Amino acid sequence: MSMQEVSAYSLVHATVRALYSTMLTPETWEALVEAQDFDALLSALSKTVYSPYLQIERQELTPRRAVYQIRWHLADIYEKLIRLTPEPGQQLLLQLWHLYEVDNLKATLRGVEAGASWDQVRHLLHPMTRYITLTAADMEKMVRSDDVARAIELIRHTPYYETLIHALERYRAEKNLFPLEVALDLDYCRGLWQSINQLAGIDHEQALRIVGTMLDVDNLLWAIRYRVYHHLSEQEIINYTLPFGYQVRDKDIRAIAAGADIAQVVRPIYPAVEVPPLISGGGGGGAGLAAIELSLQRHIVKTCRGAFIGYPFHVGIPAAYLLLNEHEIRDLTVLIEAKASRLPTEMFASMLETQTPAYQTDQR
Repeated sequence: MSMQEVSAYSLVHATVRALYSTMLTPETWEALVEAQDFDALLSALSKTVYSPYLQIERQELTPRRAVYQIRWHLADIYEKLIRLTPEPGQQLLLQLWHLYEVDNLKATLRGVEAGASWDQVRHLLHPMTRYITLTAADMEKMVRSDDVARAIELIRHTPYYETLIHALERYRAEKNLFPLEVALDLDYCRGLWQSINQLAGIDHEQALRIVGTMLDVDNLLWAIRYRVYHHLSEQEIINYTLPFGYQVRDKDIRAIAAGADIAQVVRPIYPAVEVPPLISGGGGGGAGLAAIELSLQRHIVKTCRGAFIGYPFHVGIPAAYLLLNEHEIRDLTVLIEAKASRLPTEMFASMLETQTPAYQTDQR
């Protein structure tokens, strides 16, 4: 890495370190988990980095709106780090950012399919104002079109149009959004993999370690879900997953698709990940699948935290921080929903991805 690149990443590293220090501490998590209700949770959040995003009228701050508001923090840090990160690392962060645009597009299509109003859809979306091709105005027009095919025609100017138009025939035949959503997911992941492969040296190594692990976990979970939940055929599972990866290979996905014992596929890749018996035997059981999903997500969190150990001048630092912040917000979403429903602690605490005993000690 040249001195110019080190200089550019010095600013990124300093910025990320400052941001990293504002992530929620184990003590704050303890206070949030122990909050008596939704109002108490909001009070505890008012002492954190999320406070400015929650400064709206209390009657408007429903649980759904609270989740939407705290996601503005993620949007702000993405925009800041994209701006500061030098090329070609910037392209990786842009591609990571576009995941939320893809998610917004899928949520919008679901709203169109369900006949929802724009007011019902808008606060389900990720806040995004910069570095986007799909605007809120575009999505509002889509929702108001009241027809999936017409909605797709309204976004011809975006890179998603060709992907969706090619999957539209299957949508019409199956009367289900699944072909459209899978097409968007696979196209996005191909773009993300390409962004990783455009990097060289330590940037490429760290991007593979951080973002490649995220891609691997998504691909593995797709294959397992398609088999366990949806009972898709071997060929369908292969068609709806990725033939490449960092540690998860095409042969691993094909083995799961062919009916291999899932534990025997997963354990050599991730020895520390628990594979419950219901899953390893290939049977059903939502609890077993949820357990392996949680364990794999915690593996991503641990991998991201590991990026902060060692040489700091690479794209893995901002990428890892952004993924950690996403997991933090996912855990906050669980807490918000749990406190709003007044669930006892034992019903949700074990679902948190970032705050498990094994990982609490290495958060800083």
